[in-house]
Amino acid sequence: MSETPPGVDLDRLRPWFAANVEDAGDAPLQASLISGGRSNLTYAVGDGTHEWVLRRPPLGHVLPTAHDMKREYTVLSALAGSAVPVPRTLAFCADEAVNDAPFYVMERVDGAILRTPQEMAQLSDDDARRCSEALVDVLVAIHAVDYHAAGLDDFGHPDGYLERQVRRWGEQWERSKASDVPAIEELARRLRAALPASPAPTIVHGDYRLDNTMLAPDDPGRIVAVLDWEMATLGDPLSDVGLFLVYWGRDQTDLGGDPTDGPGAGFLSRDGIVQRYADGSGLDVSQLDFYEMLASYKLAIILEGIHARYRMGKTVGEGFSHIGTMVESIAGAALERGSRSAIPALRG
Repeated sequence: MSETPPGVDLDRLRPWFAANVEDAGDAPLQASLISGGRSNLTYAVGDGTHEWVLRRPPLGHVLPTAHDMKREYTVLSALAGSAVPVPRTLAFCADEAVNDAPFYVMERVDGAILRTPQEMAQLSDDDARRCSEALVDVLVAIHAVDYHAAGLDDFGHPDGYLERQVRRWGEQWERSKASDVPAIEELARRLRAALPASPAPTIVHGDYRLDNTMLAPDDPGRIVAVLDWEMATLGDPLSDVGLFLVYWGRDQTDLGGDPTDGPGAGFLSRDGIVQRYADGSGLDVSQLDFYEMLASYKLAIILEGIHARYRMGKTVGEGFSHIGTMVESIAGAALERGSRSAIPALRG
């Protein structure tokens, strides 16, 4: 492996791994940053014989309630053995003396992550369709988990979830913004005016999309791991569907482009995604315009937070220089969608 990336102190981690991680000994460790993820940082850590994955918060500008590694570790551990494919968790560390921030370690899963149109285009039409269907079916499976039986009763406060989402993301915006963006304020106003009644609460992934799943290396129609649970909570399952639709049809690495009916030949259309989810979950999907606008609102604010870390020189990896320009375009596109909605309050 190459030079150790920022965010991992291998000398301090070595004895901790030996004491806490299955199969780890006292051999020297190497680490590399795993590509993808512009928020929490993900590393491959190995000793020459074994390899694991370490997750930790970003290096700077950590917003309150965000990047809670214990929550991510808790939900992954709770989902072990369920119908939701997740990596096996191995150890959690809350002691910041070990690596300057809380972190956890999990198994490294072998699989493929599709991020770009070029990668998606390599799938046959049949594999693309099966990949689409698997994505929806796994999302239905997440929402079908009995969170009481999984021991997650205290994982969130689902009452008032949507109102709280709008309010708290507004607070995050005030902490992160570099300048005023009127479209963000207008989005918040319309969302507050259009709050729908939520269905029964479920586990919510919070960032469910194609490139937060890993496909089997020999079968693109089978998902072997759902990743990046840092936004997970208990709440309204349709919020996951709204975010999934905001990403669907866009380059996963660049949200500045316009969405299409789907990410490419063979993949399900947006309408196909919605219908399969409705059939699998049994939920009413008539208010999805609200959830897509909420997702765009959150996404714009998340990107502003990433841009704030970039301005501070606290990002690790590449691909951050253009993030700030995407905030206003995402908010503006969401307002345009609202103006075409059948929901009066979303039209402003």
